[in-house]
Parts: sequence; structure tokens; C-alpha cells
Amino acid sequence: MKKLNLTSKIFIALILGVVTGLILYPVRDNAMVDKYIINFLFKFLGNGFLRAVKMIVVPLVFCSLTVGAAGIEDVRKLGRVGLKTLSFYLGSTAVAITLALLVGNIVNPGKGVNLANLTTAGSVTVGQSKPGIDILLDMIPSNPVAAMVEGNMLQIIVFAILFGVAMALLGEKVTVVRKGFEELNNIILKIVGIVMELAPFGVYGLIGKTFATLGYSAMFPLLKYFFGVVLALFLHYLITYQGLLIGFARYNPITFLKKFSSTMMVAFSTSSSSACLPSSLKTMQEEFGVSKSISSFTIPLGSTINMDGTAIMQGVATIFIAQIYGVHLTMGDYATVILTATLASIGTAGVPGVGVIMLSMVLGEIGLPLEGIALIMGIDRFVDMFRTTVNITGDAICTLIIAKSENEITPLESVIEGERA
Repeated sequence: MKKLNLTSKIFIALILGVVTGLILYPVRDNAMVDKYIINFLFKFLGNGFLRAVKMIVVPLVFCSLTVGAAGIEDVRKLGRVGLKTLSFYLGSTAVAITLALLVGNIVNPGKGVNLANLTTAGSVTVGQSKPGIDILLDMIPSNPVAAMVEGNMLQIIVFAILFGVAMALLGEKVTVVRKGFEELNNIILKIVGIVMELAPFGVYGLIGKTFATLGYSAMFPLLKYFFGVVLALFLHYLITYQGLLIGFARYNPITFLKKFSSTMMVAFSTSSSSACLPSSLKTMQEEFGVSKSISSFTIPLGSTINMDGTAIMQGVATIFIAQIYGVHLTMGDYATVILTATLASIGTAGVPGVGVIMLSMVLGEIGLPLEGIALIMGIDRFVDMFRTTVNITGDAICTLIIAKSENEITPLESVIEGERA
């Protein structure tokens, strides 16, 4: 009998949690049910998993970002091309999550249900607006160790990137230290894998408690969340990516879609940017005429740091979770979400469970409870298909733009200006 993968286990746990919760909903006020099932079994499974997730956030972010930044020494060597590529990827991620926050506030996926009574008293905090200068100053850690102890993610991200860049600049002088961090990162990733194996139990507990308390009223916001994420992904592709494709690469969007559709299908079916690398490289070189020197740099780098789709999920999910817990987010909170998700994109893509881990980091940074993640995890596999497709499409468009600016692309019939080889 074929062994179930983690995604299947989580989905089954979601269904079981919903069914169990709905069965218990009519008898939720029974003392035995409330004490031993809802507030003991469900709480232990759900909160235990969330504590495990919180346990690995700081070491994962610090190690993965340090290793990721340290490995961008090629960007320094390539100079102008590297700067253009990094600027595109980080800029598009910032635009993506900004768009997601806008769509989230229009769709209002979490309106109509209040889960504040499901979380520990005092764990929901209402954000307080900070002046822009304070948000920027708060990114600089006066004590990196204290930032790690307190879980101040923006400060940890800044210090980790600085630490990694310093290692990259020192090169062979710190080879031993770099290898040590790479091995430490491998250990942390193994722990992530172990924790994610517990996800089905956590999802069952959290979903069971949610539906046992709210009944069918918990379903509609979940559908609105899914619609909100897909809508934001579609708008990012239609507006941001097509605008860049036409304005900077001077490429016909319809022809681009025809040539890149097979790779997009690979992304949609596998939900893995890494699995698309061979197809993306081949397509960019053979179908679009991009030189190997450009595509072999921008495509692999994009699969590592370009997380537009994931950033969009984080943006809509933040709005969703804030609304279901009745928390009002300020402009300062939105700025923090944008900064955190954008900076965290360096070196963290491709990590197993990265969506949940990074989302828990963003939520923690603005004081939102992690319990809402359970609803999102249940349908994450379906969302992941769409966001991975957006991620690899962004890699391809960046490659075309960079190649065009460096005259490293063979003119084809698809170029808007009408050039032919």
C-alpha cells in the first residue's frame, strides 16, 4: 500500500477535524465534552503543534538567511546583473504583498466570524501605530542576542543578512564558519521536517476545536480566504507581471504564455519551484533565446529568493487571521508585514513547511495568534499550486527583462517591436 504523503495526511486531518467538530457542536456545552475533548485533547494537540512551530522559527530564520546571504557571492562578482536581479525580485515581492493586503481588505475574508474566544486570553493584541522612522529604527538591533530571545523577527532578519553578507565578503577566510552554518542549517531543516510531520495532529486539534465551537459558520470565511489569495495572485500576474513584460522586456504576453505554459503546468502540478528548474532553464534558453550566462544565474536565484506567491498568501492570511480574531491592523502593522515578508524572502524559499513557518513569523511580529494557521494549513496544498505558478512566472519575466537590458536575448517574432531572428 502506497504511503500517504504529508499533504494528504494534513488534508485527511482537516476533514476529520471538521467532521469531529461538527459532531460535537450540538453537545459543546456538555461538561465532559468541553473539559476533556475541546479544552484538553483538542487544545493539547493544537497548541502543542503551535509551540513546536514557534520553537523553530528563530533558529530557522537566522540560519537560513545567513546561509542564503553568504551564498550570494556570485551576485557580487556579476555586479550590475546581480544588482538588477536582486532589485527585481525584492521589489516584486514588496509589490506582491502590498497588493495582497489591499485585496485582503477588499474581500474581507475573516469578516462574519469571531474566533477570539478560542485563543488563550491575552494572546490577541491590537497593533499600535508607529511613526515611519520608528519602524525603520526598530529594524536595527541594539542587541542581536536580545532580539533572538524576544523573537523580534525584523531585527533578526537584518542581523542575519548582515552576518551572511559579511561572510560572503570575507570569502575563503571564513570557509570553516560558512560550512558550519550550512551544517547547522541542515540540522534545523531536519527539525523542521520532524515538526511538520506532527502537523496532521495539530491541524486535527485546532480545526476540531474551531468547528466544535462555531459549527458551520467557520466554513464561509475559509472559502473567502481561498478566493482572496487566488484573486490577488491573478491580479499580480495580470497587472504587475504583464506590465513589466510589456514595459521592460517588450514582449508579447500572449506569446509568453504559449511558450511558458508547459513550465507553468509543471509548477501547478508539483507545487515545487525546484522541480521546475530544468524546465524553466530549457524554456528560457530554447524558446525565448536567453543566453545561458543570464538564465543560469537568474532562474536558480529566483527559485531561492523570489517568493511573490508566498508573500501574497502571507498578506491575505494576515488580514484573514486578524479579522477572525477581531484585531484592527494599523498602517504600522501593514508596513511591518511588508518589510518582514520581503526581507525574509532571501534564502528561505524551498524550505519544507516554509509557508507555515514564515507566516507564523509574520503573525508573531504584529502580535496575532498562531491558532488561525490551522484553517489555512488545511487548504494550503490547493493554494500552493497557484502561488508556485506565480513564483516561477516571476523568475521567467525577470530573466527576460535582465536579458533584454544586457542584450543577451535573441530577437524573436514575439517581441512587440516586430523584430525577427
